[in-house]
Amino acid sequence: MDCRISTLGWRLISFGVGVCVSLVSTATLAAPGNSFDENWVASWGCAPGFAIGQELANQTLRQFVRLSVGGSRVRIRLSNETGTQPLVIGAAHVAIAVREKGGIDRSTDRVLTFYGNPGVTISPGSPVLSDPVDLAVQPLTKLAISLYITRDTGSSVMHLLGQETGYLSASGDETGETTIADASTVAERYFVTRVEVNSADNVGTIVALGDSITDGRGSTPDADRRWPDRLAERLNEAGLHVGVVNAGIAGNRILHDLPEMVCGPSALSRFDRDVLSVPGARFLIIFEGFNDVTHPTANALPEQAVTIEQVIGGLKQLIARARGHRLKIIGATELPCEGTSFYSPEIAAERGALNQWIRTSNVFDAVIDFEAAVRDPDHPARVRPDFDSGDHDHLNDAGYRAMAEAIDLKLFTGP
Repeated sequence: MDCRISTLGWRLISFGVGVCVSLVSTATLAAPGNSFDENWVASWGCAPGFAIGQELANQTLRQFVRLSVGGSRVRIRLSNETGTQPLVIGAAHVAIAVREKGGIDRSTDRVLTFYGNPGVTISPGSPVLSDPVDLAVQPLTKLAISLYITRDTGSSVMHLLGQETGYLSASGDETGETTIADASTVAERYFVTRVEVNSADNVGTIVALGDSITDGRGSTPDADRRWPDRLAERLNEAGLHVGVVNAGIAGNRILHDLPEMVCGPSALSRFDRDVLSVPGARFLIIFEGFNDVTHPTANALPEQAVTIEQVIGGLKQLIARARGHRLKIIGATELPCEGTSFYSPEIAAERGALNQWIRTSNVFDAVIDFEAAVRDPDHPARVRPDFDSGDHDHLNDAGYRAMAEAIDLKLFTGP
């Protein structure tokens, strides 16, 4: 077969390529908020679990988040990634929150759009970013994000441990109202998974990958007392423009999903979504693995029993994938567990072996010794009584503060 192309053919091909390039360039330039000199970083985040939340329809949901770093522009990431039905958003607003119950500062209220449209339909398995809006926000600002959900969601994509009260209207679009009339409250997070800000001052984001201790179980609701919250405060006090994203899910494991429960997709299966896709991610704290050992016994799942060697193998997988994206990887030791419902001498020995590997394997760029920060000096196998939330497993506000205070901020000043 003759593969030569005539001069006319080449001209037609060149014309077609030129038209395509021109159209692509025009479309790229016209895309809302698209600018190659912008510096978007994640300022807040949470990891969506499975779609096991309540059904919502013809209701406004207002949720609150506290940013870690500030900026001049804001955009919101919504998720239907574990959903089974389309998520139909009829309207969305973002504003700076006020102290009044469920309220917003109306002067800061901004309508969110999606490719120029006031609403969006998010297919099952998909996320979506809003168009950027001009809204000057300072570090540690609390934002209100209001979504009008028009169509029945079915079981909603949910993050169980919100630790922040949300407000749900009885019906109708109240996204632009100062407060939502006759609202019921929700303790979970729905659909909102990230807030991103644009500022030339911000140098990147820390992603904290973990389980319920990172998620803040035992901390005071509506007070931002999780250890990643306190880390964000310390960075701000030190003048370091580094964001913090909390990618903890209560009950999460490295190796196994548990769709019937709130534990969310495993760290291995959600790693691209919750870590590698985070804009500006430069640092990764991995504080996970002990649930892999304890859950099979605690939840009667003998077929999911794993060895410490398998947990370490999972950690090595996470590290390898993070290295491919040039993240600085920081390991963290597991906390003491004597007195918990799952405690046994065998479990304690496995925890000790995992911590020994974390401290001595040299696979991390650095290690944070959370165990040393919170253990009882008089009884090192358990957490300090004044740090204990009551279940001998999760910490209270003081304990989470101690964890954050144990982190050397110099870890986030170098390459």
